This record gives sequence, C-alpha cells and structure tokens, in this order.
Amino acid sequence: MRDHYHGTPWTTDVAIIGAGPAGLALACALAPLGLRIGLVERQPLQALAEPAFDGREIALTHASLRLLHELGIAAHIPAAAMPPLRTARVIERDVARELQVHAAGTGHDRLGSLVSNRTIRTAAWQAVQALPDVQVHAGATVDAVHTDARAAEVRLADGRVLRAGLLVAADSRMSQTRQALGIAADIHDFGRHMLVCRMRHEVANDGVAWQWFGDGQTRALLPLEPQLSSVVLTLTGAEAQRMERLDDGAFAGEVERRFEHRLGRMTAVGSRHRYPLTTVYARHFVATRAALVGDAAVGMHPVTAHGFNLGLASVERLAVAVADSLHRHADPAHPRALASYQRRHRRGSLPLFLATATVARLYGDDRTAARPLRRAALEAAAGLAPFRRALAAGLVDDGPVDPRASDRVRNALQWLRPG
Repeated sequence: MRDHYHGTPWTTDVAIIGAGPAGLALACALAPLGLRIGLVERQPLQALAEPAFDGREIALTHASLRLLHELGIAAHIPAAAMPPLRTARVIERDVARELQVHAAGTGHDRLGSLVSNRTIRTAAWQAVQALPDVQVHAGATVDAVHTDARAAEVRLADGRVLRAGLLVAADSRMSQTRQALGIAADIHDFGRHMLVCRMRHEVANDGVAWQWFGDGQTRALLPLEPQLSSVVLTLTGAEAQRMERLDDGAFAGEVERRFEHRLGRMTAVGSRHRYPLTTVYARHFVATRAALVGDAAVGMHPVTAHGFNLGLASVERLAVAVADSLHRHADPAHPRALASYQRRHRRGSLPLFLATATVARLYGDDRTAARPLRRAALEAAAGLAPFRRALAAGLVDDGPVDPRASDRVRNALQWLRPG
C-alpha cells in the first residue's frame, strides 16, 4: 500500500508517541499494512530493550493471547512465563458465600494466563525489531504536537520534526500528548495505593486468583507457580508507604497476618512496587488525524484486571479502522475511519469501565452503611450461574473484539442455559 503515499509531504505514515506495550503492539499491527511507523519514546534504547521489572503481572484473556500471537509478540514469550489462571475467587469479609469463576465447562484448561509486564514489553520490543518499516526515536522528548487536515506534526526537543498522516497517543493514562491535542479526560483518584510484591508461601495456590475485600483493604493474589504468587494490597497511601519501608521479615509477617495465615509461612521475593490508584476516561478517543490507544484512552482500575486487555482491544480496533481507511480513502486517518474507531472502542470500553469503577467504589467503601449492599451484591453474583458463565465466557472467548449481533445473541443464550 506504500504507493498511496508517493508525493505526500509526510516523513512517516504513522507517528506513535509512547513505546510501551500498547504502542509497540500497535506498531506490530500497522506495519504489515505497508505503513512506515515512527515510534517516539522518552526512555533510552537500553530501557526499551531490557525493561526493568515493575511488579505488575498481567492477566491476559484468550482474546488478548490470540492478538499477541497474530502480532508475532507471543512467539517471544516462553510457555513457562505464562502460568495458567484456572479459577478466580472473589471474597468479602463476613460473607460465607464467595463468587467463584472456573475454567471448567468452558472447553479450555484456563481462564487466562498471567504474564509479567516486563515479559510483555520485552517480547513486543523483540517483535518490533523484525519490522523494517518501524523507526524508533528513543530518548526523545516531545516538545509540541499539531494536527490539521493535511498532516500531523510532532516536534522533538532536539529540533527534529516528524510529519505523519496519523498521530497516535500511547503515552500512559496521564498522556501529555492527549493534553496537547486538547482532549479532556475524566480522572478519578481513589485515594488508595496499590502495593505489589512477589511472595513464596507454604500452601499451594492451585492456580487460583483471589480478590478479597474488607477490613479497610483489598487483598489480591495472582498465582505464578504453585507456591509463588504476586501479592497485591490496596491501602491508604500512608499505610502503603509504611509497609514499603519494612524489612523483609517484618513485611512478610504483616502480609501473612493480612491473609490470615491461609497460605502458611510467606517470604518476600524481589522488589516491592507502589502505584497510586487513578482511573482515566478520555472524553474523545480521536481528533483531527489523531487517535488515543491504551491507557491514554482508558486507564482502568486494576480490580477486574482488564487494563491491558482493553488496551490491546483498542489496538485491534484502531488497526481495523486504519486498514479500512486505507482501502476506502488511501489515507490512514480519514475522519470517517477515526470516527468508527471511536464509536467501537467507546461502545466496547464504557460499560466495562463504569462497572469496574462501581465495583471499586462499592468494595472500597468500608462504611457501615455500605456493608449490607456489598454482601448482598456478592451473594447475588455468587448465586447466579448465568452470571458466572458469562464472566468465564468473556475471558476464554478468543474471537474478534467486536462480535456480530448474532454472535452476541448466541452467547447470551449459552449463558442462560440450565445447569
């Protein structure tokens, strides 16, 4: 399709700002369309090639794994680095009944796979290295961006200028590119921090992930090996800072206590990482010759572990829109194609974003008045087999991110079946 661009004033067809997992995945999705891709990243080249461990473990759905295979990224992830997630438990303090979602009955041996963020970043970088039409501008700071009907322009602090047919912001939930484009976003600070650490424990986890609410905290467990898990505590900022400063022995002892010794003796492995909990939803996902993907478009609360999965969905939707725009208009950023991307990603992301925010607010509220509602909601969810089947089906579905209406109806009927 390169022939479409002969005679244009563009120096590259698509400029992607941000070489995190979403930006790298988008480069892998767009390069096969015959497009020249310019990746702009403030981190140095060494940090992209060998990303630091950041504590985050990503629960990949089957749809995300399917896309990572299609993009050539999964080929660089060893099977041993993708431990299975077989069951998910949601527990509420003082509620005897818990919500459990199983892979059994789905036709799959797992609900999804857990992969560290560092592993995904490394694999995505290796996949990009095989793409001759992707040029990486590492260690580059963006000074300004401008778009109009003819081109998008990215001015770098060192004086270089990239002119592109399409500008994509993939530079985190606090995206400076989004702000420079004049796109507003709804930002909510939950007033909590997430403290993450890998820990070994005596009692095997059996491939079960926990989400445990109550006592003014949220405890989560992500199974990596039978006796190795990622422990995630959601606490006030002051409490998270205090725990972050504890020595290894005191830290392990406190985590044991917070998990009520259900995993036996626990030992911290490696570094601890703390992140403030803030969600972001951009009011628009597109502008003239520009689009947002990943966290720049939607920054999710981690309670449902769907952040990166939604980011990959935005990559798939934008790649489909760009391919259609090239076919119909010989332009990667025709307004109709970008409008289609915005419509599809908003429809696919807003219900999940609102539901996740509601769950986070409800189960993060330890006021006495909120507890009966929390208990009732969990007991109702635990007792509804169609709801549990719908959750499992959504995780194991490896089809397109936007199924046809007939497929939605068929799936709904499957969820409602007796038994």
